[in-house]
Amino acid sequence: MIITDTHTHLYSEAFDEDRRDMVQRALDAGVERFFIPAIDSTYTQSMLDLETNYPDNVFLMMGLHPTHVKENYKEEMAHVEEWLSKRKFYAVGEIGVDLYWDKTFLKEQQEAFAYQIRLAKKHQLPIVIHCRDAFDEVFEVLEQEKGEDLFGIFHCFTGTLEQAHQAISYNMKLGIGGVATFKNGKIDKFLNQIDLKNIVLETDSPYLAPTPYRGKRNESSYIIKVLEKLSSIYGMSEEKIAAITTENSKDVFGI
Repeated sequence: MIITDTHTHLYSEAFDEDRRDMVQRALDAGVERFFIPAIDSTYTQSMLDLETNYPDNVFLMMGLHPTHVKENYKEEMAHVEEWLSKRKFYAVGEIGVDLYWDKTFLKEQQEAFAYQIRLAKKHQLPIVIHCRDAFDEVFEVLEQEKGEDLFGIFHCFTGTLEQAHQAISYNMKLGIGGVATFKNGKIDKFLNQIDLKNIVLETDSPYLAPTPYRGKRNESSYIIKVLEKLSSIYGMSEEKIAAITTENSKDVFGI
């Protein structure tokens, strides 16, 4: 059984003390593919080091996270553009809009989001969307940019059934992780109405650990708990869920 974690920050400082052991636990659990989202330029070297250490398992994205869109965002955009032009990445991400912490840079976040979508189209890459308290703002940009050359993953999807269908209409898979296991997560109530062909698995580690680890540091091996939950929701074996969602990830990332 091959499991794909389509969104994990393995380079995070949260793993500095035990990164090798943590990755090994995931490999032992059957997680063989790790897709690594970018945050900003300060993490680029750590991501490259991670790829060097796990060349058969780690696949890098490039992008500017919306919470890191600040006064210098155009410099960060130039960094993203430069790296996309000089080596292979598997997606532009994570990009989007986040209004949970701060609304100061909403205009800049939407500009950066749209610009990075256009970069993804230029390089024929998928996008990986971060959306927090910002469905309307994200959908506004996607509506402007929609087309056959727009595709990717709506990471950490936490919206309604209607919003799920809207995201899928823009050629997005839904990234499902620990939230599906939460008692108040809500998405578990309607996920069985979403065709499994539209779902990929993720952890977003070190964040959003699934039950029974909620509130603790998340890690990629915990994706097993997400797999168990989806097996229950869809009435399918974990092996079947893993196989379908891994195929879905291949459709998105091309590998």
